[in-house]
Amino acid sequence: MKKLMILGGSAFIIPVIKKAQELGCYVITCDYLPDNTAHKYSDEYCNVSVIDKEAVLEAAKKHEIDGIISFACDPGVASAAYAAEKLGLSFQGPYESVRILQDKGLFRKFLTDNGFNCPHSKSYDDKKAPLDDIDFFDWPVIVKPVDSAGSKGVTRVDDPNKLPEAIEIALEAGHNGHFIIEDFITFKGFHADGDFFTVDGKIVFGPFADQLFDKDAVNPYTPAMLIWPATMDEADDKALHDDIQRLMYALNMKTGIYNIEACIGANGKPYIMEVSPRGGGCRIAEIQNMAYGEYADLIENEIRKAVGLPLTKIEQGKCDGHWIQFDLHSDTDRDRVLKSITIDPEIEKNNVKYTMITAKPGDVVKPFTGANMTLGDLFLRFDSREELDEVMSHHKDWIKYEFED
Repeated sequence: MKKLMILGGSAFIIPVIKKAQELGCYVITCDYLPDNTAHKYSDEYCNVSVIDKEAVLEAAKKHEIDGIISFACDPGVASAAYAAEKLGLSFQGPYESVRILQDKGLFRKFLTDNGFNCPHSKSYDDKKAPLDDIDFFDWPVIVKPVDSAGSKGVTRVDDPNKLPEAIEIALEAGHNGHFIIEDFITFKGFHADGDFFTVDGKIVFGPFADQLFDKDAVNPYTPAMLIWPATMDEADDKALHDDIQRLMYALNMKTGIYNIEACIGANGKPYIMEVSPRGGGCRIAEIQNMAYGEYADLIENEIRKAVGLPLTKIEQGKCDGHWIQFDLHSDTDRDRVLKSITIDPEIEKNNVKYTMITAKPGDVVKPFTGANMTLGDLFLRFDSREELDEVMSHHKDWIKYEFED
């Protein structure tokens, strides 16, 4: 029996656990929170901090694993790559390459040094240092942790006097005490997101989705919806894919899944914003599988790659209709106690293809400041983009959140 170690314990990895068990694997989940949901589904739980790469390596040795992944768990990716390399196990790429991808400061430097388009940026570990660099940036700017995902700790700053507050927010959301400041990119059309898959470094699956934000949320830069297929024109899509493919070869990447964010700037240039060697949160790989069909099972192939089983066929076909992944979230600007979440029965019957509500009555619901504040996910299918846009434009009418007074 193959042993697979998965770093993280959120509900997003439950389908990964179940698929691995279907493939005959013994699954060990790891983090420092034993009450996390996913641990109820794995075969064994290991209490270890996913950001401590040496502790992860020791746990991997102790359990004599055959593979390791950090699925929908950004903080654990570098540790998983480190343990895989030390133990001679398969991973998306060398540890040093993964370390570059997982640190926004190192990644921006790599992009710049290798001729990719990149926002004007600088990383820091001193809270006061940026105050001497006000003229270095083209305002407005974005401030973010170098080692966090899901828009946690991200703030747009238009006024330099607001910079210290944004830096504190970034540091609170990060892990290693570093943060990055970069020029705010105005993009053409929609921001793009999606889970990709490479085989020997070559992209074999990589459809972008339109990434939409909730402008009324406390953090208006937290993604709230992903829509497939994207509306990006063919030339822009090719420019982004060409750059991402060049990046994969430049970093000597191999086989596996990636969560990728990118955009076309208002200047017409392609920008690669994030490339993380892991499956994305919010069940992106699952909805892509539903939308693109049997040859789009990235979860199964990520497991197979990790434990040394042969891959199944992976191919990007045509999207069956128009699909949206919607993050259930409150638009409250303060903590509130949840009573219920209800969905209009007609929408649920005709369009909803999958529902996962993680919040329960009595839970304290916090403002939507990052992907970790979602209350669950909906997958919906429509026959046309026009129908999808019309229904989603008034989602507050058919998704109701009730809170205690």
